[in-house]
Amino acid sequence: MLSERERERYRRQTMIFGEEGQERLKGATVFIAGAGGLGCPIALYLAAAGVGRIRFADRDTVDLSNLNRQVLHATPDLGRPKVVSAAEKLAALNPEIAVEAVRTVIDAATVADLAAGADVIVDAMDNFETRYLLNETALARKIPLVHGGISGFFGQATTVIPGRTPCLRCLFPTPPPDETFPALGTTAGVIGLVQANETIKYLTRSGDLLAGRLLLWDGTRSTMETIDLKRQAGCPACGHLHEEVRP
Repeated sequence: MLSERERERYRRQTMIFGEEGQERLKGATVFIAGAGGLGCPIALYLAAAGVGRIRFADRDTVDLSNLNRQVLHATPDLGRPKVVSAAEKLAALNPEIAVEAVRTVIDAATVADLAAGADVIVDAMDNFETRYLLNETALARKIPLVHGGISGFFGQATTVIPGRTPCLRCLFPTPPPDETFPALGTTAGVIGLVQANETIKYLTRSGDLLAGRLLLWDGTRSTMETIDLKRQAGCPACGHLHEEVRP
């Protein structure tokens, strides 16, 4: 049940999906993997929208080179854990929600606890080893994974629905080369907000998700397009799930 204060805070968006949708947001837990260029705008807008519990994990501290794109951090935060810096900003923005900031590496030993109770996992990482781990965790728990990635002026996003859509392994059977990529703040903002929007749509049962579709953003031309994705037969990550739902 929403309080009067919450009704006023979210009045303009309950015009879209009603108080029932807002209550779904309030009752939801979202795990955001990463508090960097993508994780910052994702967390910022999910907090503003009233997602009841935001859990995010990152092991790093704020570096000067982060500040062109990681908008929850500022110059006085240099050297501080990213999750602590981000949690402070989110709490100031919306004290109605719960924020769980976990400073840890996301690996096989920690991912189960980080994803426990989550309704959505949001991939805000910059390496495919961790992305594959998030993909496997989402598939095992049968909860959505909202993927995003950026490089320079270009970005992409898709939503994986276990058993229904291609998974991240279908899209990327082998990881791209592990190298430092160029990162522009506006690109991280565009893709991060697409990911936040996908999460809100899923939780409020609104609109059409990027399920089975890959959104491609070209910031040099300010264009977006989507392409249809196909499940890879025999995918080692999700093949068994599609076998389970086959009539």
